[in-house]
Amino acid sequence: MAAASIIGQGTSVRGNLRGAGSIEIRGRVEGDVQVDGDVAIGEDGAVNGNVNGAQILVAGQVAGDLTGSEAVMLERGARVVGDLIAPRIGIAEGARVRGSVRTEGEPTAPRRAAVVPTRRGGEAFGVAKPKPAMPAPPKPAAPAPAPAKAAAPAPVAAPIAAADPPAGPPAPVVPALGKGVKGKKKAKR
Repeated sequence: MAAASIIGQGTSVRGNLRGAGSIEIRGRVEGDVQVDGDVAIGEDGAVNGNVNGAQILVAGQVAGDLTGSEAVMLERGARVVGDLIAPRIGIAEGARVRGSVRTEGEPTAPRRAAVVPTRRGGEAFGVAKPKPAMPAPPKPAAPAPAPAKAAAPAPVAAPIAAADPPAGPPAPVVPALGKGVKGKKKAKR
């Protein structure tokens, strides 16, 4: 895999960026970004323009539309003013979006992004830490043979193994109001 191009923290670029491969933005870009690889916008990164790429991972700020041919993922702390368009869209708790969200196109099998935005401490966003291995559930003991005239014992259900939590950001929580009910504003104190 080829290394991604990086716009470093403290760097400011004015103009449109186009190219092949992936890019990580830790600085500021004032213009559109269009690449055929992945785009990662770090926690300190900011883009004032539209962003197009395969997988778009945002931890910083974007003022423009995000269009991903595979996915658009917003990490905690992301701030986006613009539309999100991709076959798969993920918005983590703590991310903010002002715009429409549309899932369009053919969903593809999820793959690991070529670039991942980094936090200020250098730790990558979205990189799963190894989970400790869970022990296998105990196997049920074999039933003892029943006496000849006794009724057959009821079947015993096998224990269900705990499923791994789904990868990616959690689903957003949206409060629901009944039909015809108007929400109330909280009083300022």
